[in-house]
Amino acid sequence: MNARIFRHHTDIWTEYPQLVAIALCATLKPEAESDTREIAGLIDQAKARLSDQSEGEFPEIQAWRRVFASMGYKPTQYRSASEALLRRLRIDGSLPTIIPIIDLCNAVSVAYAAPIAVFDTASFSGNLEVCHADGTEVFTTFSGEVENPVAGEIIFRDNAHAAHARRWAHRQSGTAAARESSRHVLIVSEAMHEDALATQTALSEALVRLLEPMCVSISSPVVVTESGFAFDQS
Repeated sequence: MNARIFRHHTDIWTEYPQLVAIALCATLKPEAESDTREIAGLIDQAKARLSDQSEGEFPEIQAWRRVFASMGYKPTQYRSASEALLRRLRIDGSLPTIIPIIDLCNAVSVAYAAPIAVFDTASFSGNLEVCHADGTEVFTTFSGEVENPVAGEIIFRDNAHAAHARRWAHRQSGTAAARESSRHVLIVSEAMHEDALATQTALSEALVRLLEPMCVSISSPVVVTESGFAFDQS
């Protein structure tokens, strides 16, 4: 089987040299369950930090706000996925329960204030690239509505020209996001703040430790470079 690649286009590295991205692949056990106590601990970690300051004051979130501003969006017009989760946690006091792999990654996301995307590798075609849209890509929402990203918008795009995330770290598509039936997943986390490498290292270590009981196999996390991250799961 030929390896597929997750990567960022050269333009992304040029425009955002502060980016630190990590990626890993995992094969989930059928009916895998996450550890609810561990998830609660991660959420408590995020709540403790939110008790001292709002998510908008976190350097991790401020860095993403600057990135969104550079793309032409007002700071709170579109939020990174991690900011949206932290805001919900601050307001509601809890996170929604979706499926085990998403619940786990959402908890890690709020604990480390970094967006985490979980893709079903069987649901997108060929490679997956973070790049500027040309405006012809198709993005399908979770409700089934079809959108076309604006030309120049940063998206996750596959070889079939489908967009699987809009406005970079804002929103995943309903077509490639992990679901109950997913077995092979690609997990990506990105950070932009000054201590991003330290954050991403700690995040990836926590993620692997908590994923291991849920998985048949899991790859070592890789800090993604311009050459990308190769994986061969279908």
